[in-house]
This record gives sequence, C-alpha cells and structure tokens, in this order.
Amino acid sequence: MASINISSIYTSVFILEGIPDLESSHVWLSIPLFIMYVIALSGNLLTLLLVMMEPRLHSPMYYFLCTLSITDLVLSISIAPKVFCIFWLSHKEISFLSCLKQMFFIHCFTSLESGVHLAMAFDRYMAICNPLHYTSALSNVLIRKIVIALVIRGTIVVTPCPWMAHRLPFCQSHHIPHSYCDHMAVVKLACTDTTINSVYGVTVLLIIVGFGVLCIGTSYVSILRAVLRLSSKDAKSKAFGTCTSHIGIILTVYTLGLFSFLTYRIGHIAPYLHVILSILYLLIPPVLNPIIYGVRTQEIRTAALHLLTHCYIGPNVDLVQ
Repeated sequence: MASINISSIYTSVFILEGIPDLESSHVWLSIPLFIMYVIALSGNLLTLLLVMMEPRLHSPMYYFLCTLSITDLVLSISIAPKVFCIFWLSHKEISFLSCLKQMFFIHCFTSLESGVHLAMAFDRYMAICNPLHYTSALSNVLIRKIVIALVIRGTIVVTPCPWMAHRLPFCQSHHIPHSYCDHMAVVKLACTDTTINSVYGVTVLLIIVGFGVLCIGTSYVSILRAVLRLSSKDAKSKAFGTCTSHIGIILTVYTLGLFSFLTYRIGHIAPYLHVILSILYLLIPPVLNPIIYGVRTQEIRTAALHLLTHCYIGPNVDLVQ
C-alpha cells in the first residue's frame, strides 16, 4: 500500500461510461429512453394531480398509488438527467459525494417501491377477500403508518451501502462501466476485499425482495381463490384482469431487478446488455405503473375525463344531455 498514490485511493470524481461498447450509439439509444422518461414524468404527475383533485379517489388504494407515483418520480429523476448528460453532452464526470447520494436514492426508493407493491397487494386482498372490514381496517392513520414504516425500512437497510462504499480505497480505475452509480458497479472498482459489501447486498435482497415476493404471492393466491368463488362472470373477468395486470408488472420489476443483481455475481453477459437492462429496470416501472394501476382503472379514467371537461369545455357544461 505504501507504493500507491494516496490521491488515487481517496478519489473525489468518478467517470460514468454510459453504455460500454455502444458509445457511438448513445444519441440514438437516448431517444426511446427520453420518450420513456417523459411518459413516466407526465403519467405519474397526472396520477398525483387526479387523486389530489378528485374527492372520490381519496381511498386507501389511491393513497398507495400516490405513494407509488412519488417513488417512481424520484427514481426517474435520480438517474435520467445524468444519463442524458452522458448521452447528449458526453458529461461523464460525477463527484464521489453525488455518486453516493445517487446510490442511496436509487436503492432506497427501489426498496420503497417493493414495499408499496406489497401494501397494494394487501389492499386488494382486503378489498376482495374481506370487503366488510376494508374501510375500517385500512384507515388513513394506518396507511400513513405503513408508508412511514416502508420509508424507515428502506432508509435503514440501504444507508449502509453508500457508507461502506465511502470507506473503500479506489486505487485502480475510476471509470464506472455503467450509466448511474449502482452499488456493486462502484464496489467492483475497489482495490480491497469487498466480501462484506457483496454479502450485505445479498442479505438486503433476501430481506426486501424475498419477503416481498412471498407475501405478494400469498396475497394474490388468496385473491384468486376468492375471485373463483364469485358468481358473476363480469365481476370475475374484471377481477382476473386487474390481478393479472398487477402480477404482470410485479413480475417484470422483480425479474429485471434480479437479473441486474445476479449479473454482478454470475457474469458471462455483455456489459452493454447489463447496463441497458439496468436502466430499463428503473424506467419501465415508472412508465407502466400509471398505465396498469391508473389508465386501466375506471375511477381514474372518470376523474381524468372530469378534469379535461373542466379545463377545456368549462365547469358549467354537462356532457350528458
């Protein structure tokens, strides 16, 4: 260690390479990513606006949906601006402190998103399997406690990641082969044993994802059993459509996340493919959530039509003549 330049050990700047081996295609690749970013921002902001303005949407399901929209907005804003700076302006430098902050927000809010999906699965379970106690069980006070607990959980389990990364010596390359400061992408640059970092990452995955998948799976199995007992074909079809949509987006999120996580440990995959899928892992949910949980919901569509009517036609015009 005595022969190592101290300034190289305690770096102040990292270089984000974007998508390795596809630097010449950054501008073209940025086009679909930018479209997804705009859809994510507009969709989640519209969802928040509709729930806030429409009293009929002031219910547990839509409070959780608002929390999910806020989570998706933070995730999108955490990575997209820097990604586009890399792709459009070739501005690849990021300070070590900014890198650690980005790392914290990304992992904290992906943890929160997993928790919100779990809370929404519980909400649907109560609404379908125990409708008589739905309103009394899921009070506004309980919802606030659930959201606060999820935020605290995410903060507690994720904070050690940037803290441990901050203590690592970086005496080799400061070039991160990624488009954002993912925890393991930064840790792999360290010139010391990083077993603790890796083990902690696996532990967090098992606690958050493993527990979440188990509880969500249990909830939806109970929901599907209740749906099968419904006598009305229309109600059964609507419930099945809602459940399959929710399950589909949850499977998409967890599959992409698990793939990104395991790639660091298994390897044998092109770096550019890993980075692209890692970006999609953080952008696809913010794009799909407003569509799956919002556009496909009758109450959201009605609220959107009501808002458009007041904005473009006037509050005193009745569309039903």
